[in-house]
Amino acid sequence: MSDTKLAAAPEQSLLPTYARYPITLVKGEGSWLWDDKGNKYLDFMSGIAVTNLGHAPQKVKEALMKQLDELWHVSNLFRIPNQEEAAQLITANSCGDAVFFCNSGAEANEAAIKLARRYQQKVQNNGRFEIITFAQSFHGRTLATLTATGQEKVKEGFAPLPEGFKYIPYNDIDALKAAISDQTAAVMLEMIQAEGGILPADQAFVQDLVKLCEENGILLIVDEIQTGMGRTGKLFAYEHYGIEPDIFTLAKGLGSGFPVGAAVAKEQLREAFGPGSHGSTFGGTPIATAAVKATIEQMVGEQLPERAAEMGAYLIDELKNGLAGNTFVKEVRGQGLIVGIECIEPVAPILAAAQEQGLLVISAGPNVIRLLPNLLVTKEEIDQAVGTLKQLLTNAVKA
Repeated sequence: MSDTKLAAAPEQSLLPTYARYPITLVKGEGSWLWDDKGNKYLDFMSGIAVTNLGHAPQKVKEALMKQLDELWHVSNLFRIPNQEEAAQLITANSCGDAVFFCNSGAEANEAAIKLARRYQQKVQNNGRFEIITFAQSFHGRTLATLTATGQEKVKEGFAPLPEGFKYIPYNDIDALKAAISDQTAAVMLEMIQAEGGILPADQAFVQDLVKLCEENGILLIVDEIQTGMGRTGKLFAYEHYGIEPDIFTLAKGLGSGFPVGAAVAKEQLREAFGPGSHGSTFGGTPIATAAVKATIEQMVGEQLPERAAEMGAYLIDELKNGLAGNTFVKEVRGQGLIVGIECIEPVAPILAAAQEQGLLVISAGPNVIRLLPNLLVTKEEIDQAVGTLKQLLTNAVKA
């Protein structure tokens, strides 16, 4: 090995796929994080909607430590009790009937796309393969899921992309009617477009979409990667609309920070994913599903989605009242504890200034500040975050 390689900075050993903040975080507890210099931060990012129970939740930690002393990994060629019990918890608390575990949101959405196509082609024998998605959507970084994503910036340099995806404007039922053909296998929808700017689906649009799917034999896939696991004030965001998707996908908050994803399907789709049709070496390991079990048990047992609805309403009210009349702010919107502040200019300087004030927030597109506190956030913590943002956004008007 050359002296030059030995002298390289540690970060040079990583591919530069992330524009990283100049902060090194080393400890987390509840709503708080500490960096390697001893600075303390109020976390309103939650690892981008991952640590929904806060950092290092005790019950999940205990479940993981117990499992680490027993068994880490076996092949999915064997029964895994934790996996079965975690799946039962998901199906008992949702409209789903069967679960496929994987490692991430992208992999969950990949599984959903494959399941929809295979159901149409192998069970319904109709050859359908097209998936309709929406402008400004985000579904992942694999080749299929970035193709499903309705944002051109994530696709640059990855051609040729897989065939079989159509894109239409969000909340536009006429565009959906025009896009449907005899090749349409499924519609893939986010109930709130998170990366797209915290944009909720309209109630009437969703009802009409479901009706069109039913009339045309089209499957409905709901991407709950960011909105699931209590974030919106329900365990799953589709519940706000009174619908039952054929497939929905989970990740992020599902394991409280332990990497795990899931595709959840209705009973009639079970036949499409028979032995050998799909798989994942690390999907649903004893460790991962121990985290899932403990997360869901705490979330349901302590009624944390309901708490998120209450605290989210408080957060939105405080933001709207505190920012009323601020000409830099266009709109405050959201549901539960996924909240966006849309501004008239890019918000990157606001995010940097918030970090300097000890508050961690993230963007959702160039002009939207995204707030994702954990489901156990307190009113005092909300007040502190709102106070910081009010000051920074007031300063933005003066600038």
